[in-house]
Amino acid sequence: MLFRSPHPDVVVPKLGLLTWLFPQDEPVSESPIWIDAVNPSKSISPAELLMWAKRIGVGLNQLGVQPGEIVLIYTPNHMFVPVAYVGIVGNTRAFSAINPVSTVNEVVHQLKDSQAKALLVHPNMVKNAILAAEEVGLPKRSIFQFDDEYCEEVDGIKDWTTMLGNPQEAKTMQWKKLGTESTTTLATVNYSSGTTGLPKGVRISHFNLIANVLQSIACLWPHADINRGQVVQERWLGFVPFYHAYGQMFTTLLALKMNFTVYIMKQFVFADYLQHIQDYKISHLQVVPPILVMMIKRPETARYNLKSVQGIFSAAAPLSSKLQSLVAEKFKVDIVQGWGMTEITCGGILQQERDDADIVGQLLPNHECKLVDDGGNEVGYDTPGEIYIRGPNICMGYFNNEQATKDTITEDGWLKTGDIAIVDKRGFFQIVDRKKELIKVNALQVAPAELEAMLLEHNDIEDAAVTGIKLFDEEWPRAYVQLRDQAKGRVTPRDIQDWLAARKAKHKHLVGGVMFVDEVPKLASGKIQRKVVREWAKRDIFAVEKELNGRSLHAKL
Repeated sequence: MLFRSPHPDVVVPKLGLLTWLFPQDEPVSESPIWIDAVNPSKSISPAELLMWAKRIGVGLNQLGVQPGEIVLIYTPNHMFVPVAYVGIVGNTRAFSAINPVSTVNEVVHQLKDSQAKALLVHPNMVKNAILAAEEVGLPKRSIFQFDDEYCEEVDGIKDWTTMLGNPQEAKTMQWKKLGTESTTTLATVNYSSGTTGLPKGVRISHFNLIANVLQSIACLWPHADINRGQVVQERWLGFVPFYHAYGQMFTTLLALKMNFTVYIMKQFVFADYLQHIQDYKISHLQVVPPILVMMIKRPETARYNLKSVQGIFSAAAPLSSKLQSLVAEKFKVDIVQGWGMTEITCGGILQQERDDADIVGQLLPNHECKLVDDGGNEVGYDTPGEIYIRGPNICMGYFNNEQATKDTITEDGWLKTGDIAIVDKRGFFQIVDRKKELIKVNALQVAPAELEAMLLEHNDIEDAAVTGIKLFDEEWPRAYVQLRDQAKGRVTPRDIQDWLAARKAKHKHLVGGVMFVDEVPKLASGKIQRKVVREWAKRDIFAVEKELNGRSLHAKL
């Protein structure tokens, strides 16, 4: 059975991103859009961004980065990340970003896999960047310090502005205009954790980006006609990471297209978050569910005036109807959620109003979907099946990974999402399970296979299986480990946790604990019996929560 969006289709122009964002016949705003939340005297307007974007284009030409090649960003949030995003993509290079807490090995993987030709790195991460670059052979002349303040040269790494063209060159610079080739011109390569090991780069085109922005606008602001200059006034707080498609979509693309003011947080500190909402009278928040848990449960929330907040949008992980109701009642706000994934650019299903059921909403415009059971059969209403989705925002595939692309996208364009859903006769979707084994930690994806592969490098581990465990309403990685005989009685679960923590980013740490087992359950084929391991984790929830007894777990968020 085919399910279609109840919303009218939007017309998606075949243009390059920069041409679409800055039409020739329209004036460019000189009012600040991106503002530093700590120091609001620092800001960037669309007109300034356009000049920076042109300077980036000149600089990339001079650096020898060719159209279609990737520039990797390795930094926490700051107001020049949207500048780099638009400048790189708009000049037909591809933007890719990496989690700023990534280890050297993780940076090596993304540099190597993306074949990045340049690296923009925050000054606090220069040491890791140099080590990773040496591993893959990226020369220092292609690495630049990247911050919102000028950086003095460190270990041969200069400030990123030294790479740019000057303002005079930028004034005469013309970016490449795209037509039908916008559907195949690479714009971004965001990395998505797969079920079979290390993260894979997702190939998103200019057309994909423009489509998903227009689809989102049509549902988030259905009464605004951007083509006729109708204005919507909102003030946002930009703390969702810019290396994530969610942050890129809202804080860069939607903010720019809708001319919304965004106060940018360089790092998330809960008290600062509340203070900024109060000080800047933030009207709308884009969050992930753990932030809402903090807003409900932590006592400091009551110390701040949050009455300016009119609406909250939650994404990147499921939001229960219970938590949704608690937030709506406590803060007297409209709160909705959406469903999406990196492979569909960002969003695919959206609530337009709160519902007491655990629904994520209806399909965005230009989408069609079918639900497929384990036998490969299409199912109808109120019957669970894997979401297969199709639309103009579906990615072009995975970067340099033809097999993964074939496994995920059918020949006729259906993306197999790995999420199990049911849909009712109103067209509302509820996510009921996840076919992929991914663990969602604070809305970030963690692939069990990646952690298992790392654990097997430990000299004292014979075998290991990793799964998610739900502790205090949040999911964390948990490992079931088979030790080698010589390690039994000598190696402790804490030893394993500490060993892995030294090698993986924080959200991949084994916060859910380690349990030693006699044997990891496997099929005759050698594959881990994931269902058995998940049952173990469900069985262990009470004991693990009792052991933790809530000790500072939420303080880690």
